Amino acid sequence: MTGPATTAVACLAVLAAGLASVRAQAEDLTVGLILPFSGAYASLGEYIENGFNLGLEHFGGDLEGHTISIVRADTETDPATGLALTRRLVLQDRVDVLVGVVSSAVLGGMRDFIHGSGVPLIVANAGNNDITGPRCSPNIIRLSFSIAMLSRPMGAWVHDQGVERVFVMAPDYAAGHQMVAGFRETFTAAGGEIVGEVYPPLAGTLDYAPFLAAASESGADAVYAFFGGSAAIAFVRQYHDFGLGGELPLYGPGFLASPAHAHVQGESIDGLIGALHYVPSIDTPENRRFQEGYQAAYGTLGSEYAVAGYDAAHLIVQALQSSDGDRDAFAAALRQGDFVGPRGPLEIDPATNNVIQNIYIFRTNVRVGAVAYEVLDVVERVQDPPNGCEM
Repeated sequence: MTGPATTAVACLAVLAAGLASVRAQAEDLTVGLILPFSGAYASLGEYIENGFNLGLEHFGGDLEGHTISIVRADTETDPATGLALTRRLVLQDRVDVLVGVVSSAVLGGMRDFIHGSGVPLIVANAGNNDITGPRCSPNIIRLSFSIAMLSRPMGAWVHDQGVERVFVMAPDYAAGHQMVAGFRETFTAAGGEIVGEVYPPLAGTLDYAPFLAAASESGADAVYAFFGGSAAIAFVRQYHDFGLGGELPLYGPGFLASPAHAHVQGESIDGLIGALHYVPSIDTPENRRFQEGYQAAYGTLGSEYAVAGYDAAHLIVQALQSSDGDRDAFAAALRQGDFVGPRGPLEIDPATNNVIQNIYIFRTNVRVGAVAYEVLDVVERVQDPPNGCEM
């Protein structure tokens, strides 16, 4: 684990004020790692940071005289805090690139400042569709996923399994509503019916029993739900304890059974079917290298959150090597990322700055306390339409 201050492949002393103002060409690249290190999504921020550091270790061995240093900032899950810290990182710490953002609401609050700042942001989690749609920006590159990528393929696939009536639930914020909307679009187009929906508050919801009772009484064939982090742990456990598993199969984005917390969910996630851009069981040299390195360094399975940080480091190193430290060339190279990582091939769509990648539909199987991710289907090269994006 790295310390709470500055972490780096090479940490430099603070640059003199005059040198720091020369951004067009410099040997040191400063990364602002802007993540939740406290609050409901703290564990996700830790995974992204760990993955980023491992990526620097794996890909940053030959920077041709350049160095990368890191400044950390804790957004919690608060958009106002996220914006204030973004301003500090850009204007005071003079970072050259930002990496992170877990909450879609935090990303939405940062967007306008980033758009006008000239400093690129690599989104390592938040899936807000609008950020690579009508609110896209040349300065924002998404390397994680969009909500539409995870939810739209799932709708048609669930209906193809013979499910006709679904009850949906998600937290009451932008990502929750967008996740349900994407699923609804393709599920109903295939002939399915949404028979009920609920949106528990994002913060402070500890008891899901009233929402689960509504699902049980709805006449649905299955439940489609989206929760992440500690909320996913609580929701899936209560779903299992409520006895709904045998009555209503549970589908949703794979965050419900993320490797980040599957080890504490146990039997409650057995049989859950999810859709995600990464699962640990992908059998490729790139994924084996990532998982072996992550488990050796941190003693636990690498998750989709860690992969996003890992790939962000890969993209930064690739862009730094090709631009030779020129900041304009570096920013342009970020938008041209194209490589094979642990999740498979990925590239940046020039029309939206959104990632193009595979989506994996999987089932979790729990045997003697161990969780296995069985891939049921792969939707290749999932790419969002511009959806109002004009670069």
